[in-house]
Amino acid sequence: MLAGEVKMCDGNEECCNQLEAEAIHSNEQLLSFELRSKDIKWQKYVAPLTPRNPPVYLQRQFQLMSNYREPIGNHNRREVLVCHDMMGNYLEDRHYHSSKKYDDYRFYHWAGIDYFCYFSHNYITIPPCGWLNAAHKHGVRVLGTFITESGHSKLLDEVLQSGEMVDKIVDAMIKLCKHYCFEGWLINVECKVKLENMENLYYLVERLRAGVEREVEHGVVFWYDSIIDTGDLRWQNEINSKNVRFFRAADGMLINYSWNDKSLEMTTEICERSQSQCQRAFFGIDIFGRGQVAKFQSKQTLARIVSQRFSTGFFAPAWTYETLQMFGYNIKQPLGDDSVNDAFLRRNEKFWCSLWEHLATHPYNVLPFYSDFCLGSGKNTYVHGRAKISTTGSGGGDGEQFFNLSRCALQPSVPLYQLAERFYADGFNGGSCLRILQYNNSFRIFVTDLKIQTGGLIFAYAYKLLPNDGEFDCILRFCTRNNARDCYLFMGDYYDTSNFQKGRCYVSPLKSKYNHLLSSNKLDTPKIPKELALSENIPNGWHVRYYVVAFDGAIQVKDIGVLYRRGNEAKDTAYLGAVYLNGCDLNTLDFPLESNIAMIQIYGEDLLN
Repeated sequence: MLAGEVKMCDGNEECCNQLEAEAIHSNEQLLSFELRSKDIKWQKYVAPLTPRNPPVYLQRQFQLMSNYREPIGNHNRREVLVCHDMMGNYLEDRHYHSSKKYDDYRFYHWAGIDYFCYFSHNYITIPPCGWLNAAHKHGVRVLGTFITESGHSKLLDEVLQSGEMVDKIVDAMIKLCKHYCFEGWLINVECKVKLENMENLYYLVERLRAGVEREVEHGVVFWYDSIIDTGDLRWQNEINSKNVRFFRAADGMLINYSWNDKSLEMTTEICERSQSQCQRAFFGIDIFGRGQVAKFQSKQTLARIVSQRFSTGFFAPAWTYETLQMFGYNIKQPLGDDSVNDAFLRRNEKFWCSLWEHLATHPYNVLPFYSDFCLGSGKNTYVHGRAKISTTGSGGGDGEQFFNLSRCALQPSVPLYQLAERFYADGFNGGSCLRILQYNNSFRIFVTDLKIQTGGLIFAYAYKLLPNDGEFDCILRFCTRNNARDCYLFMGDYYDTSNFQKGRCYVSPLKSKYNHLLSSNKLDTPKIPKELALSENIPNGWHVRYYVVAFDGAIQVKDIGVLYRRGNEAKDTAYLGAVYLNGCDLNTLDFPLESNIAMIQIYGEDLLN
């Protein structure tokens, strides 16, 4: 299995129904753990949290393959929380198994965020399995929601009646985290609290934070700016003397979205006075525009936050999907709609592209690295270039259309707005592929920090390109130890030759008669995944290229990008279906020189100078 893969539900109806996410509505239900899935071991179905390296700032160059990376430390670290609140949630996404509404909302810009909160107006919101898998695969921590609004005040009174009751509730909430495999909670109290209960409310936050951090790996607890020290419900839109105790009690505070520049100044003063990191204050931006300039102008508001080194909380980024209704799109069709899917993806890329220069990007750092770009949905299920045929006839067509976020692949590190688009009418594996829009200029797809210590790498990619439409390369940008030198590997078809220039290597694919060496048992680890199985007979115009490159020392792959050189008579464009990268010890197997193995000396006789 590749990194991040988990067991998939085998389609057993009872199992899948029990895995369906549900909210908790009472303290009795919480304390007795009365849930359909209480006997299901979610660890089997939820991917563990993938480890992450520290992020980097790419500034305005985020789409370019360049060596510009601003390192991050305590002096400039800012984090991002996404609070996903869409039409009450627990819609099609609540299912563990697939629904057929392939055009439903998907969040997929995981490389730019740190925390994902699944939100509903129910008392206790447990994140669905699909969101957990998609987030964890990308190293993003997931929060459930504890909320008491005006209709829940009785529930909160029950919790705060005594310290002993708080202990029981906290233990039950920790149990939920451990059973459902999510990392923590957003505490959102939006009802008046009796003054005599305030100490127990502080105790709830402190005790929950301590317990989650102790018993849940990577555990974290956030407080929402709402209640002040008198117990009144008064959003402060800042941290001040009335709510600072909650700020100290939690790992972070999500600040209501109606703040102003004076709010930023006051919060800075409080952080300095209490010697607290300002990054723990997450200033909210409601993407619908309540209280701030937002929507497609959210960048203006985000710039004000980051200029003061605060973190950001994005409320309801599904605005890009929900508001399609204002333009005549029907987002509630149970089998999905092509026009909805296309319009959402365009709007979503444009929105996140506008923000990215102010966000930190987390490089991928786990080998083997594989992505087929699947967003967790598709009009068809593609396997090795071929669309599977539905055996039930219930998919609204001949293919097996699906919406299942657990099937989400590793996503591009940066928005690809106007560079490439998700193409649902074809694919190599999963539900879609990338259709290349920009030609004759390279661009970045993945930001990586992949250490190749073994002296060799294997790279493969699936692509589709008509013979007269041009040439296609995947590009690896790599550096030598200590970032001493920056080099580029152009992986295209150079007619069985390898060409070395200063800082650039042009490499041809491995000759097909030597492909069998890539699956040899002599190699120390599996090198080519089943998704890119060695084959010369791939249908529907898809091709797979395999490359083997040997170095005389360790390297770090820092970027994966593409370059489509469009022909003058081109009628279509290039499509990228999957990419794969892994290290290998070439000493365990001899690749003859005529196989097109590339031998690159970067520490000895330097062929790159």
